[in-house]
Amino acid sequence: MVNFTVDQIREIMDRKNNIRNMSVIAHVDHGKSTLTDSLVSKAGIIASSRAGETRFTDTRKDEQERCITIKSTAISLYYELKKSDLQYITQQKDPDNRNDFLINLIDSPGHVDFSSEVTAALRVTDGALVVVDCVSGVCVQTETVLRQAIGERIKPVLFMNKMDLALLTLQIEAEPLYQTFQRIIENINVIIATYDIEGNPMGDLAVDPKKGTVGFGAGLHGWAFTLKDFAAMYTKKFGIAEDKLMKRLWGDNFYNHKEKKWDKEPSSGDRGFVKFCLSPIFQVFDTCMKKPKEEAIALAEKMGVKLTAEEKDHQEKGLLKIVMRKWLPAGDALLQMIVIHLPSPVTAQKYRCEMLYEGPQDDPCATAIKNCDPKGELMMYISKMVPTSDKGRFFAFGRVFAGTVGTGIKCRIMGPNFTPGKKEDLYEKNIQRTILMMGRYTEPIEDVPCGNICGLVGVDQYLVKTGTLSTYKEAHNFRTMKFSVSPVVRVAVECKNPSDLPKLVEGLKRLAKSDPMVQCIIEETGEHIIAGAGELHLEICLKDLEEDHACIPLKKSDPVVSYRETVSEESSLTCLSKSPNKHNRLFMRAAPLPEGCAEAIDNGDIAPRQEIKERGRYMADKFDFDVGEARKIWCFGPEGTGPNLLMDVTKGVQYLNEIKDSAIAGFQWATKEGVLCEENVRGVRYNIHDVTLHADAIHRGGGQIIPTTRRVLYACQLTAKPRIMEPVFLVEIQCPEQAVGGIYSCLNKRRGQVFDNQQIGNTPQFVVKSYLPVNESFGFTGDLRSSTGGQAFPQCVFDHWAVMPGDPFDSTSKPGEVVTITRKRKGMKEGIPALDNYLDKM
Repeated sequence: MVNFTVDQIREIMDRKNNIRNMSVIAHVDHGKSTLTDSLVSKAGIIASSRAGETRFTDTRKDEQERCITIKSTAISLYYELKKSDLQYITQQKDPDNRNDFLINLIDSPGHVDFSSEVTAALRVTDGALVVVDCVSGVCVQTETVLRQAIGERIKPVLFMNKMDLALLTLQIEAEPLYQTFQRIIENINVIIATYDIEGNPMGDLAVDPKKGTVGFGAGLHGWAFTLKDFAAMYTKKFGIAEDKLMKRLWGDNFYNHKEKKWDKEPSSGDRGFVKFCLSPIFQVFDTCMKKPKEEAIALAEKMGVKLTAEEKDHQEKGLLKIVMRKWLPAGDALLQMIVIHLPSPVTAQKYRCEMLYEGPQDDPCATAIKNCDPKGELMMYISKMVPTSDKGRFFAFGRVFAGTVGTGIKCRIMGPNFTPGKKEDLYEKNIQRTILMMGRYTEPIEDVPCGNICGLVGVDQYLVKTGTLSTYKEAHNFRTMKFSVSPVVRVAVECKNPSDLPKLVEGLKRLAKSDPMVQCIIEETGEHIIAGAGELHLEICLKDLEEDHACIPLKKSDPVVSYRETVSEESSLTCLSKSPNKHNRLFMRAAPLPEGCAEAIDNGDIAPRQEIKERGRYMADKFDFDVGEARKIWCFGPEGTGPNLLMDVTKGVQYLNEIKDSAIAGFQWATKEGVLCEENVRGVRYNIHDVTLHADAIHRGGGQIIPTTRRVLYACQLTAKPRIMEPVFLVEIQCPEQAVGGIYSCLNKRRGQVFDNQQIGNTPQFVVKSYLPVNESFGFTGDLRSSTGGQAFPQCVFDHWAVMPGDPFDSTSKPGEVVTITRKRKGMKEGIPALDNYLDKM
């Protein structure tokens, strides 16, 4: 039975020191959803015997069928910690020393195509349980989600899953198993150290079994432990305090049985972890699987595990599961690790505020967020929209960072394009209802104070994907989320029956709401385009569109890839374009940005809103820009934030500032639709060398300057050896040794480049890493499985943009084909326009 009520949860919501908001993150198939079941069963929502099989947080039918998580799911759990364990909590505690805790847990997907769901989950939580399969070790997506977590200032704890696989199937010995754990923990700590910034206010983030921030177990069987659990069992035997004994149970600490003392030398005895943690587990496995049932039951009773008459009827594996689950219940080990080591909102919001809030750090909103003040101004971030059973309506799901949100209160709803002082993307409305998200169900709740996660009804009409809610007139937005993947794969959809077009348009709007990442675009040609992160992401989106959002039969095109245009050297001449009235002249040149500069703009290291001098210094030190020029960046583009720069390198030109806005508008237009095939431009700096303007302002308005700027930028691009860039996936493939040859031949056919091939620890598995152009990735999974007999599983992550070798002007080359096909698809004239169309004579 459920061991808590909504009233109990509401009461504990006010005790902000006793709240933990956490996400479960990992690589695909490392066992997040099965592990989450143990926590859900601890709260009494599902029976403990069914934990691991139910996958309670996989709420969609296709998630259960495919056995992968597609959408992140939130659930609130109530947990009571032992009073004696409260001493281990080092952060600010509840003033009344209460031991009941509220855990708001979000189970997130592991497949890279859905990593935008992980980003949305991390934004509203403060801690993360990183799950790693102890056989496969740290994989590509583990690193991606961990990097995202640290970037959002989220504290990780680690759980080693699938110990049942290591013990039963692979039958790894105790010492090699310890070495495997040791290696995985080192790998995780290396990743943490790589992305951890100096002077981090969160303190030490490294995970360490001695501190109790690493758990071990098997989510499928529902058992788990931390060193704290075993230390508690042995304190009486050794007469050593629990926290001191934990330090002996890991690392190079060996127990000498003859002299009954601990030593650092391996020759003196058995390693603490192997002897006192792994040996008892191995003994239980051995007895249950190989010895008569009576011996196993006797051993269980000796360990203090009470079995019912019904449970004693089970054999081998069934009995083993029951004994382990009752002896080392996973729910207890995990919840205790979460409660003791992950931060409460009070702790986390102090250091997360500067990362999250865009406004001044001393205004009433920022102060209320830092203090997690339920009586302050309301500040809430909506991270995603969750479809409801009511067709076409959504719950706005998010986190209250300050103040209290409640049914009927009036607040300002600010979309991501809202700028303080302006009216666009801003609504003032009442909130219809507040609800508590409970996995597959929702519970109505009167109001929710800060530090908690909840859903809102009635806000979905005013927001598309994300937004900020506040009651303060001068409030700024929360920062928009940065995704680790890009929507590089596109599909055109149309309805089979033309009269269904309004339903399709409405369906696309709903689809755009339901997924944090997907982009639904209407091209100028009238095509409806859906852009996603990969094949699987698109497949799910199209299925949702057809079955849930639009409910009409659809025709879909083959997937196409979006490209980027760039230049490979500085313009061979200074380009001049005259305005239509011949009174204004612009002289410009294009040049490629230094290597790594476009990526720095993408990552936000160089940003439009940075302080000018600081940005200039950074660009001069890191990328050898002239400091004076770096301080005169007019604009980033496209969309005002893209990886292209418009720079003013003129000396003493009159009226220059008066045409700045018009020149920027022309620059945004030219970088959004490049000259080769109207794809976005990337990695180009355009330098304004000289400008001759008419003395009368009436002759140099936007109508004269905007098209002229676009023409001169196109001319610059054509004179600077233009090139096409294509998106490239990083592919990580796990397979046994005999399948490696099949992988190489499959990648060679698709222009793939292998750059790493390693054995995983002491297992027969290999990891092959390679780069694969996105354009060649369609059907790659099926091909790979057929050429390796189904033994290889690829995981593709968007990694970088690469320049395609070859000249786009040569129609027989690969870039030339891309330009021809793209121009034809977009209904443009054949062939790249000639330079004379854009250049004017002096």
